[in-house]
Amino acid sequence: MKTLVPGAAAGHDFPHWSHTLQDGRQVAIRPLTADDMEAERRFIQNLSPRSRHYRFLGQVSRPSDALLRQLTQLEYPRQVAFAAVPPGDPAQLAGVSRYSTDEQGIHCECAVTVADAWQHQGLGTLLMEHLIEVARSRGVRTMMSIDLADNVAMRELARDLGFHARSDPEDRHQVIFELKL
Repeated sequence: MKTLVPGAAAGHDFPHWSHTLQDGRQVAIRPLTADDMEAERRFIQNLSPRSRHYRFLGQVSRPSDALLRQLTQLEYPRQVAFAAVPPGDPAQLAGVSRYSTDEQGIHCECAVTVADAWQHQGLGTLLMEHLIEVARSRGVRTMMSIDLADNVAMRELARDLGFHARSDPEDRHQVIFELKL
């Protein structure tokens, strides 16, 4: 079930959404802000090593303060991020989706991560659908994601959302997913 709740966050014109997941749990999806830095830290630290490896392409074991600032102090509208939070616990992030555009705002790179306990309930799809909707409404024409080739869940999500896959010419262990908006 999807309910659109009009609203703005940190002065940005973004809506909030409420969803019921496949297992009946509720989440609110809202813009991620600089106030979420500690929640983002806990979110990343609580990911399984495998989930963290997939999200950061094996390059992050513990998030630095600099990385956390980069992930939460966004330059709207060039950077957009949404957090999925369970009702009554705004300090817990169940998932995060984000994109960052090029200087012209025409192409963007995106990412989505769902906490291990929230996976396989459709949350990644919901987060990406909202991200795609906002990117499209802001004139972004192409969305892409670089992922590890053995990340089956991302491959399935990308396929289900209409992304096309190609091998990364610079790294045979990675795949580039691209969606024309």
